[in-house]
Amino acid sequence: MRFSRLFARTLRDAPADAEAPSHQLLVRAAYIRQLISGIYTFLPLGLKTLRKTEAIVREEMNAAGAQELLMPIVLPSEPWKITGRWQAYAAEQLMFTLKDRAGRELGLGPTHEEIVTPLVAAEFESYRDLPVNLYQIQWKYRDEARPRSGLLRSREFLMKDAYSFDRDVEGLKESYASMVEAYNRVFDRCGLTYRVVEADPGLIGGDVNHEFMAPAEVGEDLFVRCTNCDYAANLEAASAAEPGAREGGQEDLAVVETPGRATVKGVTEFLGVDPKALLKSLAFEVDGKPVLALVPGDRELNETKLRRALAPGEVRMLDDDDFQKHGMIKGFVGPQDLEGVQIVADHRVRSRAAWVTGANKLDHHATGVVDGRDFAVDRYEDLATVAEGDPCPRCGGSLEIGRSIEVGHTFQLGTRYSEALKATFVDEDGSEQPFVMGCYGIGVSRVVAAAAEQHSDDKGLAWPKALAPYQVVVIVVNGDDERVVAEAERVYTELGARGVEVVLDDREAAAGVKFNDADLMGFPVQVAVGKRGIKSGTADLKRRSTGDRSDAPLPGVTAAVLELLESLA
Repeated sequence: MRFSRLFARTLRDAPADAEAPSHQLLVRAAYIRQLISGIYTFLPLGLKTLRKTEAIVREEMNAAGAQELLMPIVLPSEPWKITGRWQAYAAEQLMFTLKDRAGRELGLGPTHEEIVTPLVAAEFESYRDLPVNLYQIQWKYRDEARPRSGLLRSREFLMKDAYSFDRDVEGLKESYASMVEAYNRVFDRCGLTYRVVEADPGLIGGDVNHEFMAPAEVGEDLFVRCTNCDYAANLEAASAAEPGAREGGQEDLAVVETPGRATVKGVTEFLGVDPKALLKSLAFEVDGKPVLALVPGDRELNETKLRRALAPGEVRMLDDDDFQKHGMIKGFVGPQDLEGVQIVADHRVRSRAAWVTGANKLDHHATGVVDGRDFAVDRYEDLATVAEGDPCPRCGGSLEIGRSIEVGHTFQLGTRYSEALKATFVDEDGSEQPFVMGCYGIGVSRVVAAAAEQHSDDKGLAWPKALAPYQVVVIVVNGDDERVVAEAERVYTELGARGVEVVLDDREAAAGVKFNDADLMGFPVQVAVGKRGIKSGTADLKRRSTGDRSDAPLPGVTAAVLELLESLA
């Protein structure tokens, strides 16, 4: 490819709304262009990188024994309503929905469990047909409330989704392990630094699941890791070692006036107490019935954990009108003297020490409130979000929190979808059994963004060799010199003949512009041919990832480039 014909115009400045480095660089380097918020056109350079990522994923899925198919994007609502996910996605306004001319409800697929499960059930009837693993690489759609960070949080994205079907849990574990190994190979080949962490299943469901997290400062996902052992989990799923009882003496319960103090900060400053001594009482409804969740004042309630603890009930935080309905006063709720309210408390609340909490009276709090004496907890659960420095649940070491990008997610679904959709097979004893399922996703377009985050610097992108749209750029430094042009053309032709993906920068532009664009676009190897090199009989080679430069004799440039490429990751 000649740069003069390449459909790629670099930009000096990033769009005003581009905050993530990957977003800024992919736009500036002419890889993507925004059509509307959260939806992007992939330009030729971007599409080549996307296709290379896709090819790696496809190769590893095939090697793991998965078979590729392609399912529709436009999906009927009926199976989604059976599993309850139509309602769940509607509640969070995540699914793009539409109606056809006959008034039938349809949705643009965010994932395909409801489609692939009946498909397999219709085709495979016997345990002898199992296991089977099917995958597709398909565009997905989610109506993100705040699409941002370019390809990291978009409304249209390319995804690889795979679905395994086994006869029993042991078979599922084997299929799952095979997919996890394949994912490791995918991300290794894509040049990503990543961690495999325990995760929350979200709307997908299932018991065992793991996220593949690529650490990055711009990452929207927080993950927890132990500094002493291999424990790692995303923040929603992470737990700390169960704490010991909070120290402190008991005292008589007293009600004190706290005018206008309805926050932890306001109450603790007014009363002169440590936030650890204050008890947060957070009010919810579960299937219409009131529930109070208790966590210490220095901790945040992890609503994901609360929802998991109270599943399958539908959990909803109270709004202003609900407080009055349940006889509660917003900002001044306490667990004492409440009737008909289920109380669920974090393990840190299990203490004989006195608490400060709401007094269930406007502008008043209670001091000296003791668990077991002044209120009764119905259930103790792990409800609080892990904090930096908490003890590891496995080894007791210190936990630290980092930012990351989720690039893959694997789930052991069990029979959630097969039972709901009545997808069964005939087992060896003649009985009908539901398929035992797993599902496995890789954000293909998100991998591109994650790689751009991890492989870039202040000059631009610095792609790993496997993802670069072109491995080498040959730069004509002095286009007005026939000898320079001829030598650059020779190198370009020889590299192409040796199977190297190479672009020739033959533009009528200043050398500085060409060098800047080469850095910005991130081609792994740069070969500069100019008058000075012609005189000395050499060409300048640059390794983009490190900036290291070397000279190669003109007759041996091709061999030197091939050797340099061989050394690159």
